[in-house]
Amino acid sequence: MNQTMDVKECAEYLHVHPDTIYTMVRQKELPHFRVRSRIFFTKYRVDQWIADQDTMTAI
Repeated sequence: MNQTMDVKECAEYLHVHPDTIYTMVRQKELPHFRVRSRIFFTKYRVDQWIADQDTMTAI
């Protein structure tokens, strides 16, 4: 089951400040979706993004 996170939960999950999450969303660096004006993330997509970042640094 896909766990959905809000900005605060995603920031805690990634061990960064919520402002960092907002910046990454603005720059379209982190996969997210919106419901009205709220920003959400799925744990599955964030985990995929982390794996992709790990792969990119290994190159």
